Amino acid sequence: MRASLLAGLVAVLAACASPGSIAPGTSAAEVIQTLGAPTGRYPAPGGGERLQYSMQPAGQTVHNIDLDAQGRVLRVEQALSEALFGQRIAPDRWTRTEVLREYGRPARVMGVHSFEGDVWVWRYLDGPTWRLLFIDIDRAGIVRGWSNGDEDLPDLPDPPDVR
Repeated sequence: MRASLLAGLVAVLAACASPGSIAPGTSAAEVIQTLGAPTGRYPAPGGGERLQYSMQPAGQTVHNIDLDAQGRVLRVEQALSEALFGQRIAPDRWTRTEVLREYGRPARVMGVHSFEGDVWVWRYLDGPTWRLLFIDIDRAGIVRGWSNGDEDLPDLPDPPDVR
């Protein structure tokens, strides 16, 4: 009984851990023990690796944990940041591969009448505002543009009158 309680407590504590709590220098094994299996793994230049923890499609975060060649954390970053989109997304140079490495699988993929390709969509927060990142990927797999906008959420119903 005591072992099952301890196992339950460990599972609850692991569920409460967040990528932001991972410190530089932490080993890859410790990261995975703390956060669980990543949603994506990508090779990095110089022999390192990126562990990706995405909360898409329902959540609003994608955390990238970059490891050096020895498997130690170099940095942890929330990729879905308006401050970074213009610095990172490279139209006419990026392919699906770079998009996946930076943002992981999108929350959804949609087509639009005016573009011959797919529009990949991620949900994110900008302060208290729910937003969407759109990346246009043509049929050859090349990023042709990106944009963002507010997520259209339904209005909450008025609370019942309790007088």
